[in-house]
Amino acid sequence: MRILHTSDWHLGRSLIGRRRYEEFDAFLNWLSETIKAEKVDVLIVAGDIFDTSLPSNRAQEQYYNFLTNLAINGACKNIVLVGGNHDSPSFLKAPSALLKALNIHMVGAISDDIADDVIVLHGDDAPLAIICAVPYLRDRDIRQVETGESFEQKDAKLLEGIRRHYQEICEIAKQKRDELGGNIPIVTTGHLFASGGQTIDGDGVRELYIGTLAGIGADIFPDFVDYVALGHLHVPQKVGGFDKIRYSGSPLPMGFGEAGQQKQVVIVDFNGDEKGVQTQIHEINIPQFQALKSIKGDIAKITTEINELITQKKNIWLEIEYIGDEILNDLNQTLNDLVAGSNLEILRIKNPRVFNNILTQYDFSKNLEELNELEVFDKFLELNNQGAADNETLKIAYQQILQSIKETDFNEQ
Repeated sequence: MRILHTSDWHLGRSLIGRRRYEEFDAFLNWLSETIKAEKVDVLIVAGDIFDTSLPSNRAQEQYYNFLTNLAINGACKNIVLVGGNHDSPSFLKAPSALLKALNIHMVGAISDDIADDVIVLHGDDAPLAIICAVPYLRDRDIRQVETGESFEQKDAKLLEGIRRHYQEICEIAKQKRDELGGNIPIVTTGHLFASGGQTIDGDGVRELYIGTLAGIGADIFPDFVDYVALGHLHVPQKVGGFDKIRYSGSPLPMGFGEAGQQKQVVIVDFNGDEKGVQTQIHEINIPQFQALKSIKGDIAKITTEINELITQKKNIWLEIEYIGDEILNDLNQTLNDLVAGSNLEILRIKNPRVFNNILTQYDFSKNLEELNELEVFDKFLELNNQGAADNETLKIAYQQILQSIKETDFNEQ
C-alpha cells in the first residue's frame, strides 16, 4: 500500500501583492500526474489547504477541480484531508458528506466523537490503512479555560490536551486493527509545531507560537503508529530524527526566505510480514514553477547581480535589500529602470537607511508593508521605553491575542 503525503498548499496565497494562481495550477497538475505515475493508493493532505479562512472563488475552484478529477479518474482510491490553522473548519466541513461519496475524507476540526476521526480505508478486497485524521488542534477544542491561569499553566494544559488526544485516537485505531486482523498500517496526521522544527524567516509560522507551544515532542505519537504525516512547517524535515515522523513541507515557496529550498512530497510504502508492518519512505522533488531570488548588498553588488540575471533571460521575481552606506532616495526608480524590458520583475525593494530615518520620526504610515504584526508591536514597545520584564509580558499577551484571532472560525458566525 502506498501513500503520498503533502501539506501546506495555501491555495489563494499572494506574494507581495502578486497572485499565484498559475503556480498553484501547475503544482496541482504535477501532483495529479505524479499520483498516477507512482500508483498512489492514498493521498494525505496535512492541513493549510487554503491560505485564509475565506478563500477566493478561484482558489476554491482549483481545490474542487483537483479533488473531483482525481477521484473520478480513478487515479487514487482514497483521499484524506485535515484542516490547518489557516483553514476554516466549518468551510471545509460543509461539503464533507458529498466528498465522502467520492472516497474523499475531510476532517476540518475534531469531531464530538473522536472515533469518527478514525478512518478505515478500503481497497478492492481488504482494508488498506487506518488513518487517525487529526487536524490542527485549537485551544478551545482540547482544554477548559479557567480564570486566573498563568501563561505557563495554559501552555501546560494545551500540551497535555494534545498529548491526550493523540493517545486516545491512536488507541482507537489500534483496537480497530485488532478487530480487523492482519498487518494494517496505522497512519496519523497532525498540524502542529514539533520541538526543534526548522522554520524560515518570514514564513508566518514561528510568530504563532509562544511559551512552550513549540515544545511538542515526537514522544506524543505512540510507537505502534507506522507513519506520522505532519503539516504546518514549510521546510521538509524529520521530527526528532525519526524517519517515520515527517513534515512534507509546502509545495511552493511561501516567501523569499524559502526561495532556494527544494520542495518535495513524501511517498510511503507499507508491506506486512510476520514481523508486522514494514515502512519504506522516499521523497519526490517538486519542480520550481516560478523562480524567486533575493539580492542583498550595496548598489554595485545589486547592479552586477541583476545584470547577470538579465543575461539568463529567465522569468524571475526579485526581492532586493539595499544595505549600502549611502542614502539613496531614488533607489526604486533606479532599479526599476535597470530591469525594464527584461524577464525580471522586482516585487519588493528594502531600503533600511531611508526606512530607519522614517521610524525615528514615528511615521509608520508608508512602511507597514515592511513589518508584520509582531514587529509593529515591538517598535511601539521600543518607542514607549517599557522595561524588559514588562515588554516580555506584553509580548506574550499580545501573541496570545493574535493566536486567538487566528483560531476564530468566522464562517461559524
